[in-house]
Amino acid sequence: MNMTNKSESLAFSVLNVASPNVRETATSRFSRNSTGAGNLQKSLSLLEEAGTTPGSLFHTSGTSKHTTRISERSSVSRISDVMDFSRNASFYGGREVSFFQTHTPGKSFLAVETSTVADYTVDVTTTSAALLAEDDPGLHASASLYEDFQEKLVKYPSEHEIFELLLEFEKLCSEQLVMLRKVVKKVVPSQNKFMNTIRVLNLLELERNSWRLVRTLYQDRLQTESVKDPDMVLMDTLGRHLSDRQIIDNLYERDSFIRQCQLVVDWLEQNHAEDFEDKHQNKVKFFSESGVAWENTLETLLNKQKRIIDPLTIRLIDEMDPDAPIRQHSSLHDLDREDEDRLLKCMFAHVRAGQLDMAQQLAENCGYMWLAAALDGWRLQHDPNYEKIIHDGIQIQPLEGNLNSRDVWKAVCWKAAEDVRLPVYERGMYAALSGNLKNLLPVCSTWEDYLWAYMRVLTDVYIEQEIRGSTQQEKTLEELPVLFWEQILTPQQIFQKLQASTVETVRQEAKSPHQVIQKYLILDDIDGLIEEMYERIQSEPSPPHHLIRFMAHLVLFLRTVGRSTKEELCVTIIEAFVKVLIEEKQNCLVSTYAAHLPPLLQVAWYAKFLEGIKEPLERQRCLQLAENMGLDVPLITKTVVENIRSVGREPLKPSSELTSDTTEEDLQKIEAIDWLVFDPSQRAEAVRQANALMRVFVASRKLDATRKVFAKIPADSIDVIFRQWRRMTGRTELSPEDDNATREYICFQAYLQAHDAFNDWFEHYHHGRPKEPKQPEKSDIKFTEWVAYEHQQKQYEADLERWEQALMAQTKDTVNRIYNVLLFVDGGWMVDQKTAEPEKDEPEETGRLNQMSLLRKLCIPQMSFLLHTILHETKQYKEALQLADIIASEKNQIYKDFNKEQLRTLFQKLRESSLVLLDQNHDPLGYPWE
Repeated sequence: MNMTNKSESLAFSVLNVASPNVRETATSRFSRNSTGAGNLQKSLSLLEEAGTTPGSLFHTSGTSKHTTRISERSSVSRISDVMDFSRNASFYGGREVSFFQTHTPGKSFLAVETSTVADYTVDVTTTSAALLAEDDPGLHASASLYEDFQEKLVKYPSEHEIFELLLEFEKLCSEQLVMLRKVVKKVVPSQNKFMNTIRVLNLLELERNSWRLVRTLYQDRLQTESVKDPDMVLMDTLGRHLSDRQIIDNLYERDSFIRQCQLVVDWLEQNHAEDFEDKHQNKVKFFSESGVAWENTLETLLNKQKRIIDPLTIRLIDEMDPDAPIRQHSSLHDLDREDEDRLLKCMFAHVRAGQLDMAQQLAENCGYMWLAAALDGWRLQHDPNYEKIIHDGIQIQPLEGNLNSRDVWKAVCWKAAEDVRLPVYERGMYAALSGNLKNLLPVCSTWEDYLWAYMRVLTDVYIEQEIRGSTQQEKTLEELPVLFWEQILTPQQIFQKLQASTVETVRQEAKSPHQVIQKYLILDDIDGLIEEMYERIQSEPSPPHHLIRFMAHLVLFLRTVGRSTKEELCVTIIEAFVKVLIEEKQNCLVSTYAAHLPPLLQVAWYAKFLEGIKEPLERQRCLQLAENMGLDVPLITKTVVENIRSVGREPLKPSSELTSDTTEEDLQKIEAIDWLVFDPSQRAEAVRQANALMRVFVASRKLDATRKVFAKIPADSIDVIFRQWRRMTGRTELSPEDDNATREYICFQAYLQAHDAFNDWFEHYHHGRPKEPKQPEKSDIKFTEWVAYEHQQKQYEADLERWEQALMAQTKDTVNRIYNVLLFVDGGWMVDQKTAEPEKDEPEETGRLNQMSLLRKLCIPQMSFLLHTILHETKQYKEALQLADIIASEKNQIYKDFNKEQLRTLFQKLRESSLVLLDQNHDPLGYPWE
């Protein structure tokens, strides 16, 4: 066929056919639940207008036509540069970005206005000067996504609502994109501080596309069982005359592979369509509105007829038919050539976005009627009246598609795509419509473009096979080149080619996280998908926080629909997101996602989270959230206390010297007890943990710290423990574990009371005794001075008597309190009365018993020495010597807690008391001599 007549050849079969919608019903009905791109594009357009001073870009009054158009191009280019800069910054490589961990959560700099996008309300920033002054406004603005995703996850918990949930996830990303794009358009590319904002924008755009892909594919995959059996579909068509469109309808209905390939194509086109305005729309504004193609060339030819000749236009065409540039080997006017290149690029972008009717409309508006007609030949023929019974009064519907010559059109279109004399984007349009992969790839630039090209050609080949192999065909069709039939690749082979692409950009994009995830989703390789996400989580540095959020929610979706595999890896991914929430201080959200972990990990991670919560009210709120999500709150709070208590833990080392130093680490351990006193049912555990901490402090002789721990336990705790036990079991006798814990708690109470009593006695004995007045010298004493002295002496004697009485009372009280320790009831101080339950953790219980034994060996001798000191200092020598009988008694066996050095010290003290008694005419044991 003569290529110089390409326009007539391509258009002759479609000139009298009305142009239907861009995509046949058969190829779009599987995406009927997808969010429409039109509303979002309209909203983005409104936002663009809101962010631009009216009339500042396209005001043309007072300028010539050519000058106006050049200034318009400059203005539009200036605006679009920012978005070009944004797209060029899209490669974060999956491993090199760690900047998402630096912003302050909950901080907002955004004034809000509302706009409607796809029938839902979108919060859009007004990009105030304060926001633009921030280092990373996008990071601050997108921090709300964590809470938004959790809110939707809780709102749509059931499996039958899963696709509504996916749609909400997609909308959330779209809302953020609208806001971030408006922020980015307010700055110039040189503002490097916005790089992180731009990266967030690109990451969220990829995430939106990924959620859309998940929803699109799995809505089909999970509903496949409701589709008719393929054999039944074939049976339904027997004996019926089918149009080309009905043939392809049946192909999509019975073949899930082809149907899902088409869904991928539709998905790629919708992604491109939603971003179309940012990428191309501004560049169309300055196309000619006269409706005449090549208007500058036409004006030049008219000037020639008037004998007005410009030497620079000598090589222009001298005829205005579409084939003139090729036939005459001449060119168009420079401005027309620029316009045509721009027009063809924009038309191809419409084709890439699945908007063929808009591409045709654009061609018509610019005077390229022949090009609009040439693009119409691909449509499948269909007669909607064939199977209807036509009654009087019923209007006959027009025929659809290319009725008789679609095969010829496709063959000619293939050859036009091969013609190197045509502009590259025109060839690209012909290649896209005729399935010519070789000439389609050169006009593709990104990973999505290349994937679209491969998948579109793959689908096109299967469609042609179905049409040409159908028994419905009654005529011989025009043969297509052999190369057309050799283009079939499996999806696996397509992705291999993308990974090994000679285009650096495509090859790098093929390695980026979202593209890899999208690859596994399309291949339905869930094992590979989860392994890939797990490897990303384990990589160093860790992925961006928003990417981890996406992967965690994707795992939760796969669990919900029963497609999750490799559960151990899935748990690691969710763990990573819980860690992100803790780092981001999203306190209200941690419980929701921790609840999706196994029970042991729920406890471990939520306990780790609670360790960083200091405010009492916030602690109570976090515990309530955990309880609402069904977490094991008692075990969690116990773990929190044990974790904090284990920091810097060393083997128990007794100290012989008292110390008042309470370190910051000690205070943190003491404050941790608060976690267990909120809930009365945990009072027994609070007592156990307090006992464990007091054992360490008493062994270290940190009595001030011990008192602080003791004060953390409410005074009514023993009664509360008994009441809780009766409520749960109906019995009055505590379990051995609780009974031992309360006994140990009382032992510490007795020990602290004894120490406090001794301190009070020591202070009273050494510092409370009144001072005797000094007697004046008798040689020169005056009467008044003597009277004053006598008065002071009487006052001293009265004070001394009161002091002695108080000392006797205080001594008696202190001795009793020390004896409460030495002669503690039912087996002795720090000795369990009951045997712990068999299921009790043996190593933990053994460690506790060893610590208690160590405390006896440390504290019993100390208490004995203090008691002797009191009795000896108050001249109760006989009672001091009776201490030897008590210690040596086999009933209490206190002597077993003394080592040889301590016994030697005790004997030395008793000897001192005996010597005093001997001086007082008593025997060494304090009895009078007979």
